[in-house]
Amino acid sequence: MARLLLLSNGHGEDLSGALLGQALKAQGHSVEALPLVGRGNPYSEAAIPLVGRTREFSTGGLGYTTFRGRLTELIQGQVIYLLSRLLRLLRNAGRYDLVVVIGDVIPVMAAWLCHRPVATYLVAYSSHYEGRLRLPWPCGSCLKSQRFKAVFSRDALTALDLSEQLKREVVFVGNPFMDSVLSPSQRLPYAKRRLGLLPGSRRPELEHNLLLLLGVIDQIPLSQHRPGALEIDLALVGALGDDPLHNLAQSHGWSLVREQGSFPARLEKDGRQIQVRRQGFNSVLLGSDLLLCMAGTAAEQAVGMAKPVLQLPGQGPQFTAGFAEAQRRLLGPTVFCAAAPDEGEQRLKATAKLAVELLERSVNDPDLRRDCREQAMQRLGPQGGGSKMADWISGLLEKS
Repeated sequence: MARLLLLSNGHGEDLSGALLGQALKAQGHSVEALPLVGRGNPYSEAAIPLVGRTREFSTGGLGYTTFRGRLTELIQGQVIYLLSRLLRLLRNAGRYDLVVVIGDVIPVMAAWLCHRPVATYLVAYSSHYEGRLRLPWPCGSCLKSQRFKAVFSRDALTALDLSEQLKREVVFVGNPFMDSVLSPSQRLPYAKRRLGLLPGSRRPELEHNLLLLLGVIDQIPLSQHRPGALEIDLALVGALGDDPLHNLAQSHGWSLVREQGSFPARLEKDGRQIQVRRQGFNSVLLGSDLLLCMAGTAAEQAVGMAKPVLQLPGQGPQFTAGFAEAQRRLLGPTVFCAAAPDEGEQRLKATAKLAVELLERSVNDPDLRRDCREQAMQRLGPQGGGSKMADWISGLLEKS
């Protein structure tokens, strides 16, 4: 079978690349990965070998969003690191039968320079943002090249738009990052209503986001916290251990209670409880009636599983007010954000009030549930995107 290189440039892109890589490996291909940003942990967890040594930077690859972030990247050497990764790609590209791009203009341009056959999954671009996608230069010219054997989009609207713009077939078969949430890791106990908290995964933004989420829970009336009436679950990555979580929570009046055995730890404050679900993202996502979210890919997965999402914009570098507004355009009307005059306590109160309203609607409003199902198909597509994309790529290789 063929030797394939996965080329991605972001944490969410690495996740999609790893899931696609697993599907390609299952079909007998030899797969390696070259992440341009970050350590590429999803590839390592999927047992996909990495090309060269990787590094993590404090901006998480999102420094371009602010002047301070750009300056930080320059000081930390991220630009030089990226150039070294691209040089490694050019030196090693001849070893592979096909380069598979997961990302945006940078890996697309890099793959074009390799003079190798390319398949690309444009996970970072969507026509839902503006109605007509404006590809940055020179992305469009690269995608029209004969070197690009297949172009996959992240939604049906983008496939139609780009097929017309590029004068070639752009295919939509679903999104590989949805394949990782097909089943829960554990079943959560019954609750009349269940609220899931998704603070993201990048540190130190994760800590800042978590404090804001705790502030929202502080504002939910205590009468809502009756046993069995409302359960709140926090999906937390292992990077934030119990000790730093304890210190963080304690600084805002919450205490961390560690349980023995299989019971999760929980955060407590004045009669309020939050169950801490480590390695339990799927369970929180699938078991919740509403997701209070400060994340990128996680919000997309929630919408793809027909769940309503409530945003809480933070200070970034990723989940800012601007990012949240763009996310609403991308994911549609089942993503909500409270209107508030400022970013302080009034926003937390408004978000808490809207959370209570949406929890009630998620259980009792059939129109909202129908809208969630419709948006799931329109914005993210059917399940099994990774295997369908792998089938398409394998078909390309058989023809070459």
